[in-house]
Amino acid sequence: MVDNPGSEDAVMGGREKSRSRYARTPTEYAVHLMIEGGHREEVRFSTIQEFQKWYSGELVPKSSSDEFISVPIKNIQGEYMVIRPSRVIAIRVEPIFSSSVDRF
Repeated sequence: MVDNPGSEDAVMGGREKSRSRYARTPTEYAVHLMIEGGHREEVRFSTIQEFQKWYSGELVPKSSSDEFISVPIKNIQGEYMVIRPSRVIAIRVEPIFSSSVDRF
């Protein structure tokens, strides 16, 4: 008998969660910037650490500023993007998992 009816054991029927022995690693991260006025932009980062470095080094220190800061766009050559940090109202980070089939 399960002591706590809301516990994970109760939900799983006393069975252990099955875990894949192959850990999935994202190939990149899509960062969705929701900007004041309803605009949305998507920027991709190779690693979560790369995003965190940009976020903590560029965006957060200037979060109340109306001056433009650069947003790294590495997957599109010849283009760049600048935003006003004070106009960013939300950020969503989405891991992207690509299989070997998707890459070809």
